[in-house]
Amino acid sequence: MSEVAEDEVRSGRARYPIALAVSIGCYVLAVIAGMFVLADSLGPGLLIPLWIAHGVLLIVLIRRLGAKESSTYATLFIVTVSLMSVYVADMAREDLTLQQRGEEVTATVVREWRDAAEGRKARDYNYALEGQDGTAVPGPAMKATSDRYDVGQDITVIADPKGELRPRTLGQADPAGEAVGSAAFALTALGSVAWMTWRGSDTTRSRDARKRGPGRIQKGYKAVTRDHSTRVEQEEKLREALRTCPADRRGYIKVEPEEYPDLSQGRAARIAWEAGLRAEAVGNRGSWRFKENVIEEVPHD
Repeated sequence: MSEVAEDEVRSGRARYPIALAVSIGCYVLAVIAGMFVLADSLGPGLLIPLWIAHGVLLIVLIRRLGAKESSTYATLFIVTVSLMSVYVADMAREDLTLQQRGEEVTATVVREWRDAAEGRKARDYNYALEGQDGTAVPGPAMKATSDRYDVGQDITVIADPKGELRPRTLGQADPAGEAVGSAAFALTALGSVAWMTWRGSDTTRSRDARKRGPGRIQKGYKAVTRDHSTRVEQEEKLREALRTCPADRRGYIKVEPEEYPDLSQGRAARIAWEAGLRAEAVGNRGSWRFKENVIEEVPHD
């Protein structure tokens, strides 16, 4: 293959993950927006299957970025932060609706109670309110995370004339904070897509390097040190190192790949697997690291 053709192939490989990543990012944002719209009309019985289907499709798309080993964990994280984004945005919608159609009233706290204990769930405070004319303030009881008010205390709240939303104090009925929080969760989801794009490209480069065989550094090391050991001898040397080399403070056995110029990282991972260890794929900084449990395992040759 000519150099021009190789450049074209390399350029095509570089553009494709970026285009795919942008498509996945747009898809994630579209799901967040769609679920936000549907959350107001559909119940959990229909929303949960939709989130599951979204997660399955997202796994398939992220795997196409190349980082197959960590795609499941990344998908769970993206779905979780997307769900949080929709939940917080729904809270902002309630606040905005209350601001638009709510009425400011002065009410008196007539009863106070806490939520029933449910495991480790926080127990909110509930307040029954009455207006100055003695009638109950429309809507469910007002909630607070702490014991802020006492029975008989007068407070100013925004109440929903339709009685669908809980009354809130003037400080609570502010959608700005929830809107910022929802946007932050959505950006976190997009950041995860970007991270998986980088991980996928890194995995692809490593896989291509293994297919090309020993790199220039390994060959240069072999020429400078006049190391004429065979591949079999280097494999035995690696096995001996895995048996005898001490682990560092993080529990990794670290070796330098230049000492094994005829071995790929995938082959080294296979040898380590036979010895009961796994090869670490991230954070190696030019070395090969082995441990019983790793963050992301190097595929075997």
